[in-house]
Amino acid sequence: MTNGPTAEFDEAKAKELEERFDPEVQFRPLGRAAGWIAAILLFSLSVFHYYTAGFGLLREVTHRGVHMAFVLALIFIVFAATKSGRKVLRTSTWYRPAGISLLDWALAILAVIATLYVPWTFQDLAFRVGNPLPIDVAMGTILIVVLLEATRRSMGWPLPIIALIFMAYAVFGRHAPGVLVHPGASWSTVVNHLYLTSQGIYGLPVGVVATYVFHFVLFGVLATRIGLGELFINLASAAAGRFAGGPAKVSVLSSALLGSISGSSIANTVTTGSLTIPAMVRIGYPRHFAAAVEAASSTGGQITPPVMGAAAFLMIEFLGIPYTDILLAAMVPASMHFLGVLMQVHFEAKRQGLRGLTSEELPKVKVVLARDWPTLLPLFILIAVLMNGRTPYLAAFWGITACMVVGLLNPRRRITPADIFEGFVTGAKYALAVGAAAATVGIIIGVVTLTGVSFKVAYIVTSTAAGWAEAIQALLPFELMTTAAMTLLITLFLTGAVCIVMGCGIPTTANYLIMVSVAAPILGLLGVQPIVAHFFVFYYGVLADITPPVALAAYAAAGIANANPFKAGNTAFRLGMGKVLVPFVFAFSPSLLLVVDGFTWESFFLALGGMVVGIIALSAAFSGWLTGPLYWFERLLLAFAAILLVAPELTTTIIGLLLFVPILARPLLARGPAVAARADE
Repeated sequence: MTNGPTAEFDEAKAKELEERFDPEVQFRPLGRAAGWIAAILLFSLSVFHYYTAGFGLLREVTHRGVHMAFVLALIFIVFAATKSGRKVLRTSTWYRPAGISLLDWALAILAVIATLYVPWTFQDLAFRVGNPLPIDVAMGTILIVVLLEATRRSMGWPLPIIALIFMAYAVFGRHAPGVLVHPGASWSTVVNHLYLTSQGIYGLPVGVVATYVFHFVLFGVLATRIGLGELFINLASAAAGRFAGGPAKVSVLSSALLGSISGSSIANTVTTGSLTIPAMVRIGYPRHFAAAVEAASSTGGQITPPVMGAAAFLMIEFLGIPYTDILLAAMVPASMHFLGVLMQVHFEAKRQGLRGLTSEELPKVKVVLARDWPTLLPLFILIAVLMNGRTPYLAAFWGITACMVVGLLNPRRRITPADIFEGFVTGAKYALAVGAAAATVGIIIGVVTLTGVSFKVAYIVTSTAAGWAEAIQALLPFELMTTAAMTLLITLFLTGAVCIVMGCGIPTTANYLIMVSVAAPILGLLGVQPIVAHFFVFYYGVLADITPPVALAAYAAAGIANANPFKAGNTAFRLGMGKVLVPFVFAFSPSLLLVVDGFTWESFFLALGGMVVGIIALSAAFSGWLTGPLYWFERLLLAFAAILLVAPELTTTIIGLLLFVPILARPLLARGPAVAARADE
């Protein structure tokens, strides 16, 4: 067993890789005094959210204000202003108390004052929204400045730059080109809208992080502490390890399971990859392919129910539908992503003749469950509370409580109160960056609502797509699809490309929020249902984690495999092609999401069947293997068949099947006479 995927987990190496590739956890080293100050504040933030989740939230603006005050102040303590500051432990001096500069302490204090100003004076503000006092404008300006700096420190330049561009557009809109022009707004008007109303910084994104996301991040950290992640990996090993290319299939399955409680692609990659990547390399997979398998599988965690990163909770607020509907809608698309990775892994193993793991290398299911079944209780409790119609934060409260109870009582993996303290500190630490990002996205959404730019962008994109569609239709000898369908197809391509490009520098949650504000109205103009538009932009935002040149999950996996990062990123994108195809399928056949208007079982099974066979065909085309080795022209035909199969029309599905079946049967038919000849000999 020690040679298989259940080999000992190197937590130190995994943490080092996560900090190297994920800007959201690149914390600076702290001395004893600063470390204790940060730990107490982080623990207090977690306790605040844990208590309010179970015993009642504060008034909306107060709850969001307290959350944001903690988050912004802590960012200036635990994140350094420069890259060099993340590596050097500073000594304490009069101008650097506790090893942290006076400027950072000042920014932390200003962040707290400017953030709590709104809830503190909320009753008075209600009478002067739209006509702010100079003190209101000053406080709002301070908060915007410290917020942008906090976001830059915790996740880099891209998101603050986009926020600055949007604010510049709000002020200087009269100089914008074409239909984008608008009268422009004064700085006091911009600050009023972004700071004093619920349409900006204190808006929906911060609200969702403060009431949902934080709690599930904390739950994921504590669930991992009590051994749930290890249980998932062992169960995946027992279920899939014995088959051809076993460690790679373990990687796919364990990443799917671990992704159900972890919303971070990079954390998922380094946790499971530290065990599965060496095993994949050992049985014969190329190093870059092993890294790519883990990266492609791990990005599926953000689309896997019940957590789905933060997107599920954001969709609840944006769409106004029950959480259970989001989970149902996510089930089939997520399973199609993992099917795509699994099929390519299987075909690659068959092509190279790779073995599975031996019985000595595999854990036994009965032994694993008999030993670690208590670690499943928190997840079952969380899901049961959710399915019972309770709020997600109450479900997280009971899940966190169950983690602590199980951890304290479980004799096999017992944790101490000190471990719980450390888990609360780590959970809060991991939630800081997404908290700052949510507030900064609030700036962008505020500008969108202030200027109406989303509708102008929607007009530009749909007009361009319609023009291209007419030009393409004129060049085709016969009509493959209507002009309206072609317009939608081109619009989806453009939207997906923008999501991927933006995702190269912006975390998935922030990318999703921006694209929902800007791109969802575009798709809405073309008749796409809101839940379909939300899922589409979310899926393509997640793809950025495995799309070069900034494929962070693939680069983290390459670090474990000692592989070429760019090669690993390209291969990971190829392995994730299921995630590329699926959004187009449910855009044209929304029944795949189960909870849409106009759902029919006929359209669902037509889309699902075509999707499954299409993913298999495309996987075979990439791998060069189906039931045997494929000729080059068969691979081209399979790729074309895959496109026809995923198009949710009966005619195209039948044509795709007519191309697929002969290629599927040809190696089998050729194998028959060969077997008979050997028998005669």
